Amino acid sequence: MNRIARCCCREIGIEVEGLPWLHGICHCDNCKRRTGSAFGVSAYFEDCQIVRYIGKPSIWARKDTRFGDQKRHFCGNCGTTLYWRATKIKGTGIAGGCFTDDPLPEPTMTVAQGDHVYEWVKLPDHWDRTEPED
Repeated sequence: MNRIARCCCREIGIEVEGLPWLHGICHCDNCKRRTGSAFGVSAYFEDCQIVRYIGKPSIWARKDTRFGDQKRHFCGNCGTTLYWRATKIKGTGIAGGCFTDDPLPEPTMTVAQGDHVYEWVKLPDHWDRTEPED
């Protein structure tokens, strides 16, 4: 099954095949700032699962994050961060909420960063929980 994630104005997109190898929410400061929310929903796909890129995104690069050097691909028109690559994580991360026409199934894990998780966010007990190393 193929899915397409698109930005708010639908100018850029990414089409993938199959299910992500990792699908979770992350409460790290990086993801909270990227989304402007309490967490980011991230779906990681292997390079071989990427079918095509739609449009020409703008790129913002960030060095030395906990996941290595990172490049975020975002829409220069509406500002949506659609996908990213980090040197210490395999494949491409895609903003899970951008799969609006054919949503992904329920995430399976959560990644926290110390005590930065909002107490009002209640997550399913059956999800895996990971505390990344600093």
